[in-house]
Amino acid sequence: MIARYSRPAMKKVWSEESRLATWLEVELAALDAWAEVGVIPAAEVAAIRAAAVPPTPERVREIEAQTNHDLAAFVDAVAEKLGPEGRWLHYGLTSSDVLDTAMGLQVRDAGAIIAAELDRALAAVLVQAERHRHTLCIGRTHGVHAEPTTFGLKLANWAFELDRDRTRLRGALERMNVGKLSGAVGTYSATSPELERLMCERLGLQPDPVTTQIVARDRYAELMTTLAIIAASLERFALEIRHLARTEVREVEEPFGKGQKGSSAMPHKRNPITAERICGLARVVRGNALVGLENVALWHERDISHSSAERVILPDSFLAVDYMLDRFTYLVEGLVVRTERMQQNLMSSHGLFFSQKLLLALVESGLTRDDAYRLTQHTAMRAWDEATDFEQLARADGEITDRLAAARLDQVFDIRSYTRHVDSVFERLTALTIPQGGPVHG
Repeated sequence: MIARYSRPAMKKVWSEESRLATWLEVELAALDAWAEVGVIPAAEVAAIRAAAVPPTPERVREIEAQTNHDLAAFVDAVAEKLGPEGRWLHYGLTSSDVLDTAMGLQVRDAGAIIAAELDRALAAVLVQAERHRHTLCIGRTHGVHAEPTTFGLKLANWAFELDRDRTRLRGALERMNVGKLSGAVGTYSATSPELERLMCERLGLQPDPVTTQIVARDRYAELMTTLAIIAASLERFALEIRHLARTEVREVEEPFGKGQKGSSAMPHKRNPITAERICGLARVVRGNALVGLENVALWHERDISHSSAERVILPDSFLAVDYMLDRFTYLVEGLVVRTERMQQNLMSSHGLFFSQKLLLALVESGLTRDDAYRLTQHTAMRAWDEATDFEQLARADGEITDRLAAARLDQVFDIRSYTRHVDSVFERLTALTIPQGGPVHG
C-alpha cells in the first residue's frame, strides 16, 4: 500500500524489518522446543539466543540474489553472526513452518489494530446515533422518498453492522492464530507434534491440527473476505454520506478544515472526498478477497502460487482497512448534520409519506385492498401533479371522508406515529459494548 494510505502502527507490522524479526522469533521458539525435548543442548540454544539478531533487509536481499530463496537467505544472514552453534538454526524445519507460523503472529498484531479501530468507529457512531435519536428525516428507497425515519435510527443500523464486523473479525483472527512445525508435507518426519506444541505454546499460538506443507488457505480466505466485508460496510456508510451531501439533498456535510480547498478551480466546493476515498479503497480490498479465495486451491501438498499474491494482498488489505476505519471515525465524529434541511426535505413531497397509513385505514374501513390502494394512489398522484398537500386532498375527498371520520384521519396524519418505537430499537444498543469501556451510548 502506498504511503498515502498507510498509518504508522500498521505499517510497522508489515515492514520488512518486522517480518524478519518475526521469522527470527519463530526460529528461536523452535530452538527452545528442541532444547526442551533434549535434542539440542540448552547451552547452545542459549548461545544462539544471546547472539542472534534480525538481519537487515538489505543483507537478506544481497544473499537472496544468489540463493533465489528469501527464507534461506534469511537463515544464512542470521547464521553468519553466530558461532558454531549456528548449525542448529532452522534445524528440522521447512520454510513454510517459519513463514506460516510467523504469519499467524503478524496477523494477530495487525488484527488487534483493526479490532481497536472498529471499537473506535463503533463508539463514534453510537454517540451520533444517540444525539440524533429523534431527529426526523425522510427515508428513501430506490432513491425516492418513502416514509419518515430518524437519523439516529440510520446510525443505529450502522452500529449493529459494525458490531457484526467485530464478531466476524474475532472469528477469523481466532482461526488464523495457528502455527505449524509439521515439516515438508505435514507428516512431522523431521520434527514431532510435541515439538510443535512446545513452540506454539511459547508463541501464544495453537498448533494447526493437520497441515500439508502449509496451513490450509481457507483460513486466509476467511480473513481476506472478513476484511472485505468490513470495507464493504464502511463503503455502505460512506456512500450514504455522499448521497446525503449532494447539493439537492444537503442533509449532512463532511468536516471541512480551516484552509482546506474543495476544488482547485471552484472555491465554493465542499466535496465528500473522505467518503469517496473510503468507497474507492473498498474496491481494492474486495478485489484482494477474490485473490484470497483463489489461493485456497493449490497443487497436492502445496505449490507457491499463493505466496507471491499474499505478499501483496495481506499487507495492503490490512493497511487499507486500518486507514478506512480511521477516516470513517474522523468523518462521523466531525459530521455536520443539517437538521433543518432534513425537515425541509421531509416536507418537500407534500406529505405523500402518509400514503401507507391512509391505505391501511381504508382497508380497516371495509374497502378491498385493491380499491383502497387505487383510491389512495389517485389522491397521491394528484398531490404530486398539483403540488398540493396530500392530507389536504384526502380531507377534501368525499369518498375518503365517507369512510374515515375526522378523528381517524387525525391518527392517519400524525407524524409522531413514525417514531413511537424508536426508543425500543435504541434499547437494543445496550448490547453493544467496547472492551474495558462498557456501554458506549447514552
